[in-house]
Amino acid sequence: MKGFGYLAKEGLKNVWSNRIMSIASVCVLVSCLVLTGAAALFSINVAQVVESVGDSNETTVYIKSDVSQLEAVYIGKDIEKVSNVSSATFYSKDEAFKKYKEDLGEELFNKIEDRNPLPDAFIVVMDDLSQYDETVADILKIDGVDSINDHRELAKKLTDISNLVNIICVGVVAALMIISIFIIANTIRATMYSRRFEISIMKSVGATNSFVRMPFLVEGMVIGLISAAVSTGGIALLYEAVMSAITSMIPFTFIPLSNVILYVAVAFVIAGVVIGFFGSFISIRKYLKKEGNEILGW
Repeated sequence: MKGFGYLAKEGLKNVWSNRIMSIASVCVLVSCLVLTGAAALFSINVAQVVESVGDSNETTVYIKSDVSQLEAVYIGKDIEKVSNVSSATFYSKDEAFKKYKEDLGEELFNKIEDRNPLPDAFIVVMDDLSQYDETVADILKIDGVDSINDHRELAKKLTDISNLVNIICVGVVAALMIISIFIIANTIRATMYSRRFEISIMKSVGATNSFVRMPFLVEGMVIGLISAAVSTGGIALLYEAVMSAITSMIPFTFIPLSNVILYVAVAFVIAGVVIGFFGSFISIRKYLKKEGNEILGW
């Protein structure tokens, strides 16, 4: 245990001794982790929206603009007669205008208040979502019905966007991971070069590869842990800022950060340590294959 403490201490000293390279390693690794975390959180939120949309048995039926509200009442009765329709609740264009005005701000809508461009609508509740297509087709046949807000099409578009973001992020993250490993490997290599005399002596007196290797592995893992801590703080600030901006423009309930931050932090720690360990492991193999004076090039 005492020997391990000494080796761990040496690894921490290495991080400080090569702080410029260590900072460069941390910056690249933080970029990699933050991008990965952002893509994952985006996908989780999209999945939640898609699930809620897919599970909703409500859909909005829009009425043609030239139809009076009295005529719309009779159209609502016709909609309720359609098989699989549980109810059809009238939602006037004035109510819709007021709701959008509250959500998106008065300044945007005050200029067009006298010529409300929104249509009257009905909020239709269906009994069985498996009959969605047939029900929609029957409703569209009713005279006066203009269109239907197809939630499933929205869900598909959201899923496509999520998949595209994931593909892009996978490529970017893969490139950044390779760069991170390369920079960490060079950081460790610089440390090993500065301590080559010490390593040569240890190898000459019979030090095992594990003993020589440990401080450098610790150095790489410490870089990974620092990167994980910085990334967790960064993703927390970024998540709150981005989600607040989105909800100010679009009514959208996102997953609270408190529900996912622990999982994000654990994932960052594991990824940071693994990348740091792997980068260190690659760089020290060259020296561990040599003995004594060979390390010094004599």
